Amino acid sequence: MDRHWYIAQLKPNGLRLARQNLGRQGFDVFCPLQELTRTLRNKPQRVQTPLFPGYFFVSLARGDWRAVNNTRGVSRLVALDEAGPRPVPGALIEALRDRCDEEGVIRPAAAPEAFEIGERVEVTHGPLAGFVSRVEALAPEQRIWVLLELMGRETRVMLRPEDLRRAG
Repeated sequence: MDRHWYIAQLKPNGLRLARQNLGRQGFDVFCPLQELTRTLRNKPQRVQTPLFPGYFFVSLARGDWRAVNNTRGVSRLVALDEAGPRPVPGALIEALRDRCDEEGVIRPAAAPEAFEIGERVEVTHGPLAGFVSRVEALAPEQRIWVLLELMGRETRVMLRPEDLRRAG
């Protein structure tokens, strides 16, 4: 039988248990992770969390879905209608896997340009596209404060670095 990927919903804190039990039954499990910086005990720490909290992908033959639904740690396979669970396009799984390292952590996309305070930048996306401004401050969570001249006065606006480029 052909195997396809499906989305499974986890029971609370059930990822480790579901992974172990499904692995024992011979199912392939894929749970892409992301690496975030969190403050723990007043220090920034890198932590890995699921990219889709509460969900993961499981590869199975169409007739095996009841075994997955009855696995400890799994709440249910996600179904769009009464016909049962629908497979996820294989291209989506491959695209996600291509972006993951060997531990299943999504590698970040190319880093946005680094800007310096006082640098002239142009807004490239959104309702302010085309405006030229000056970087005022670098904010946490990869945000940048810029000063835009709007209606004859400077206005402070927070933007994402990917929405900016160096002004020519």
